[in-house]
Amino acid sequence: MNKLYVGNLSPSVTVEDLQQLFGERKLPVAEQVLLKSGYAFVDFPDQNSAIKAIETLSGKAELHGKVIEVDYSVPKKLRSRKIQIRNIPPHLQWEVLDGLLAQHGTVENVEQVNTDTETAVVNVTYATKEEAKEAIEKLTGHQFDDYSFNVSYIMDMDAALPVQAPRTRRGGRSSRDQGPPQPGPSGGFGAPRPRQHDFPLRMLVPTQFVGAIIGKEGLTIKNVTKQTQSKVDIHRKENAGAAEKPITIHSTPEGCSSACRMILDIMQKEANETKTTEDIPLKILAHNSLVGRLIGKEGRNLKKIEEETGTKITISSLQDLTIYNPERTITVKGSLEACCKAEAEIMKKLREAYENDIAAINQQANLIPGLNLNALGIFSSGLPVLPPAAGPRGAVTPVAPAGYNPFLSHSSHLSGLYGVPPASAIPHQHSQQAPEQEVVYLFIPTQAVGALIGKKGQHIKQLAHFAGASIKIAPAESPDVTERMVIITGTPEAQFKAQGRIFGKLKEENFFSAKEEVKLETHIKVPSTAAGRVIGKGGKTVNELQNLTSAEVIVPRDQTPDENDEVFVKISGHFFASQTAQRKIREIIQQVKQQEQKHQQGAAVSPHHSK
Repeated sequence: MNKLYVGNLSPSVTVEDLQQLFGERKLPVAEQVLLKSGYAFVDFPDQNSAIKAIETLSGKAELHGKVIEVDYSVPKKLRSRKIQIRNIPPHLQWEVLDGLLAQHGTVENVEQVNTDTETAVVNVTYATKEEAKEAIEKLTGHQFDDYSFNVSYIMDMDAALPVQAPRTRRGGRSSRDQGPPQPGPSGGFGAPRPRQHDFPLRMLVPTQFVGAIIGKEGLTIKNVTKQTQSKVDIHRKENAGAAEKPITIHSTPEGCSSACRMILDIMQKEANETKTTEDIPLKILAHNSLVGRLIGKEGRNLKKIEEETGTKITISSLQDLTIYNPERTITVKGSLEACCKAEAEIMKKLREAYENDIAAINQQANLIPGLNLNALGIFSSGLPVLPPAAGPRGAVTPVAPAGYNPFLSHSSHLSGLYGVPPASAIPHQHSQQAPEQEVVYLFIPTQAVGALIGKKGQHIKQLAHFAGASIKIAPAESPDVTERMVIITGTPEAQFKAQGRIFGKLKEENFFSAKEEVKLETHIKVPSTAAGRVIGKGGKTVNELQNLTSAEVIVPRDQTPDENDEVFVKISGHFFASQTAQRKIREIIQQVKQQEQKHQQGAAVSPHHSK
């Protein structure tokens, strides 16, 4: 995807003219330049430089009196469902971007691309080529603040393939893997499964110590990887001039801890030799969606780790999160031994949170067959959606087999950051019946109502359109109420989307502190005949529900059924817990209804059998 078309060239332009222009604009030397009459094809070494060339030259550079045009060279047969959007404001919230994309069709995948530009770049895959075409037409030149979107087709290798199972070509590669590598999580059904739940340790180290960590001819880092059985990536080229560089360590929990200890020891020795007086803290990077569970209720988990390890732990502010960087920095101060003990405990908590999210993803896929998790993009706001791949901070590495999809992760969105089977690999199961419309009553803080509605109602409209649900905010019962009821009506998938986005919005807008996980109360109605089944004998079922989902489930006693003979069940918990509890309760309701139907059918035929 690094071949560019350069158009509107004067007939007098030479290859040397183009190479000189690239040099003047500090672009890498093009690997190949094929000059034709009035246009040229240019191969750049990587996607980053190709993007830089487009943004730097197209409509801005002049050769022999003519302003040149630069864009991706994409054959017509490969212009299908995939597009690239550039010049996105770095402060633009994922939620807003998702809303814009959803206006033009069903988005199957969104991948952020790591670039040297100040603005963000994403690759977007729509469900159909018609939707992608409309998105290009409507989003090209779209103004947001002082930024104007630039949109191009990028190669859709799937468009040239038959729909059948992928065939292998020479070299044994899957046909879906041919051609230039696509960044970020693969959205295709042919994507290989990554190794089981690799959860890397991500560290930040002072740039001044990177040379010591690598060692002469790389011998020091080779020794670390060999002794700890780890794969250690030092992202030296990222953020030129930055005071700190990220390191990603892939291994077992023990291997990660051993590598971390060795790196800390190397830095401490280097500091002693260079007479650096300041202590070197341990800095761990963690996706924002996991940090709340590390902190724990009222900060209890963090306090316990501090007390047990003799360290002081601080976590960077939510305000530091950007479209480029969904990770927060956990800073641990103490002796080397204390920091190592704290690392093990911190990573244990983060891994637990990650594993729970993966379990929730798998369970959600089973509970709602055919749910296209990649299209949800819910995690933009504090839940994982569109996070970076395991590479440089905020970067998307080529062909990451899957994304961290907590809900999928935007499989988004720790998509690509840690790697799990892509949600798109979940086969759609088509039912003859349309999914049943469900009604959920979600309670949010009163002060959050304005943020949910948005300016002139734009946010709640976009949310409803994105989720495919009806979303209404009930009037306040009195002026001093602390909570307002949001009534959401839609299919299970629509409920999942809408509720997920609302949870994320509340976190994003800081209605919950950095030390709190977003936990909301949800009410659903169940037939009064099913209430006993939800409770179970001696409360057995409801207790099992709570243990399974980590949500608090209450069926208030002495309720008077409404006109539809229904009563409320109250569910409190974080998003995954609430969703799982809702689905399990719906299963119980369905079982009760089926049993009642069988009973009625049996009663209807019994007179016939009695003759």
